[in-house]
Amino acid sequence: MKITELSLPGVLLVEPRVFPDDRGFFLETYHRDKFADGGLEATFVQDNHSKSHKGTLRGLHAQSRKPQGKLVRCVEGEIFDVAVDMRVGSPSFGQWVGETLTADNFRQLYIPPDFLHGFLVLSEVAQVEYKCTDVYDPGHEIGVLWNDPDIAIDWPLEGEPLLSPKDAAAQRLKDLKEALPRYRA
Repeated sequence: MKITELSLPGVLLVEPRVFPDDRGFFLETYHRDKFADGGLEATFVQDNHSKSHKGTLRGLHAQSRKPQGKLVRCVEGEIFDVAVDMRVGSPSFGQWVGETLTADNFRQLYIPPDFLHGFLVLSEVAQVEYKCTDVYDPGHEIGVLWNDPDIAIDWPLEGEPLLSPKDAAAQRLKDLKEALPRYRA
């Protein structure tokens, strides 16, 4: 297993070892000790699974209370997965990083607590599974516009995305500063 820290501190790309043979393949999607050895010492308490159609954009999401770290993987299709630093005072506040996750490349992205998360479906259909470090808390959701010009994510998008009403009505990051977590060096 290879774990690489990306350009945002704490955002990790996980590339598990895959063992293919004439029957198919085998891999470990999570192994606590191997993840800890690679610098990812999270405790996961909730698993989520979504299915979406091409052009669906989910996000950008986080929680102000019970912030969730997320270990994301695509089990069918292809997505562009994004993390955004939303910690006020962080040297990388408002910066983003994105990775393509597919059912065939087996890569996973770890998004730490206090980071926004979103993804765009690139294939006809995608199923995404992710482990969370805390439980869902609907009363403390944070939603930031997918196309916030201050963040300027370069989504690989053709036309307009399919959004939920909640995501379409999200605010800009700068308008949420009072609700955002503070950076702790």
